[in-house]
Amino acid sequence: MASRLTKGVLGTLTAAGILAVGFVGGWEGKHNTAYRDIVGVPTICFGETRGVEMGDTATDEECAAMLGDGLVEFEAGIRRCLKNPDQIPDKSYVAFLSAAYNIGQRAFCGSSMARRWNAGNLEGACDALLLWNKAGGRVIRGLVNRRKAERELCLEGSRAQ
Repeated sequence: MASRLTKGVLGTLTAAGILAVGFVGGWEGKHNTAYRDIVGVPTICFGETRGVEMGDTATDEECAAMLGDGLVEFEAGIRRCLKNPDQIPDKSYVAFLSAAYNIGQRAFCGSSMARRWNAGNLEGACDALLLWNKAGGRVIRGLVNRRKAERELCLEGSRAQ
């Protein structure tokens, strides 16, 4: 399956890959020691939750590798549910990837973001990012801010078409 984040045998980052690492890494922040997120899930590095247990630690290099591997994995996941993913502008693509990294591949693929893109409505898909502002059943200011930034990035991509 193709990737828009890396190219070549060595996996050199593309412009979209560089944007994704900076954008997602900037939102998640880096924590070298496991902590509980807002709903109590053990989390480490740049928002990694899979297999994390309280007490886990990671080096900066391990955190960078987890983020890179996670983005590639989540990209493969969203590509399976998006029609014509290579037609999505880079900034919009990165916004969707950021959301998927945060909410999970399954949630993204079942979301109005994916449905609206698949129906040919990129701006509507960008607007749907704003719907994902809750954790534990309540609106979270940090998620409101993140989704606004993702939506703006997404709309920048739609305007560049």
